[in-house]
Amino acid sequence: MADETDVTFLTQDAFDRLHAELDRLSTTGREEIAKRIEAAREEGDLKENGGYHAAKDEQGKQEARIRTLTALLRDAKVGVTPESSGVVEPGTVITANVAGGSEVFLLGNREIAANSDLDVYSEKSPLGEAILGLKVGEKTSYTAPNGKEIAVEIEKVETYAGQ
Repeated sequence: MADETDVTFLTQDAFDRLHAELDRLSTTGREEIAKRIEAAREEGDLKENGGYHAAKDEQGKQEARIRTLTALLRDAKVGVTPESSGVVEPGTVITANVAGGSEVFLLGNREIAANSDLDVYSEKSPLGEAILGLKVGEKTSYTAPNGKEIAVEIEKVETYAGQ
């Protein structure tokens, strides 16, 4: 069982889309890559077989995606996008002054906004952790990975309306 820090918020739409991807990769995806590997293997010398190595690389990437999706879906908290109450929480769109410039982004998992141009920051990122629970007008700062202290002011918190 995941503890609260491992839980990721997903909309029902994102959960369903990711579950369908996992199902496809785990079944037909694995079958297709196995056939490609077998066909390339039949071509002969594996050391000099570019098709074989490419298929094996693709298989590795596919298996990594399967593991990622399995963990994400197992630990996901699925629900409707929270109705904005002016408080920063996973699944809300934030407008904030970050290091002197205005930014608009979704707080949550990037899979929620997969079909959107909206920037996404995880609630587990340094920025996400710093602003989680803040209200409009509140200020804070966080330490970036490069060690620089970055000032943040929450300007607006909105309900995420995208798919």
